[in-house]
Amino acid sequence: MCGIAGLQVRDPSLEPRLGELLTGMLHQAAERGPDSAGVALYGDARLTPRGHAAVSLLTPDALLTDVAARLGGDTAAVTVGQSTVVHSPTLGVTDLERAVRVAFPSAVVTGRGTELAVLKGVGHPDALAEEFDLRAATGHQGIAHTRMATESAVTPAGAHPFSVDENVCLVHNGSFANHATIRRELRAEGVEFDSENDSEVGARFVAAQLAAGHDLEKSLRLLCERFDGFYTLLVTTGDSFAVVRDAIACKPAVVAETEAWVAMASEYRYFAHLPGIESARIFEPEPEEVYTWQR
Repeated sequence: MCGIAGLQVRDPSLEPRLGELLTGMLHQAAERGPDSAGVALYGDARLTPRGHAAVSLLTPDALLTDVAARLGGDTAAVTVGQSTVVHSPTLGVTDLERAVRVAFPSAVVTGRGTELAVLKGVGHPDALAEEFDLRAATGHQGIAHTRMATESAVTPAGAHPFSVDENVCLVHNGSFANHATIRRELRAEGVEFDSENDSEVGARFVAAQLAAGHDLEKSLRLLCERFDGFYTLLVTTGDSFAVVRDAIACKPAVVAETEAWVAMASEYRYFAHLPGIESARIFEPEPEEVYTWQR
């Protein structure tokens, strides 16, 4: 059992409140996953300044000294709890990630992109929200996840969200029954993994489909064809927000939508504090139907 929450802001006047609204959703999700938690933030200027490439990582504190000296004078790092976000105005995303991996070979890269920061860790979600200073976050989109581990160890690397492609994130409630088989197939194709979490297999599969030229909707349809088990997934890109459930819709999901925002959650009560919820269109996603929204 895990908790999922996501919010895409359409009204720019709400962007300063993204962290405040997402914190309320994460708090409600805490009961579904007390082991660990994580968030993905799109457009938070304190973590991903406009025009900068950014890489999120988990690494021992001792390795975070002299980041600029290791990566270049215009590179900076922001440490937030158990995560660090490195950003640069001159390096592209690929070059920055390569430099980070060379400079910090023991680090686990948890996200990369031009506007994405991934923060995650072990602990109670409410404590982690404070650690992330989540209420202060701004931006146009955010997702949050609380984990009750069933398939792998409780570690920061095993926490959600999983981001294995530029500006793409996935969170998952459920269990993939055939994840070991698909992991072997992906490894045979040269794909490397950072954890034994079954959800990472889903993220790697989606990334492979996107790299093959499919759009997000098609990639998730292919996931439904290939993966067995029970799942509700929320997948985001820089401008897309997508939800899909398994064939029998075993795991809960509810969507709320207004002209100002669209939100998805495991339970309705996560929405109660959102502005305009009283006039929102609210529905449960149908089995194996991919729902997508664009900014």
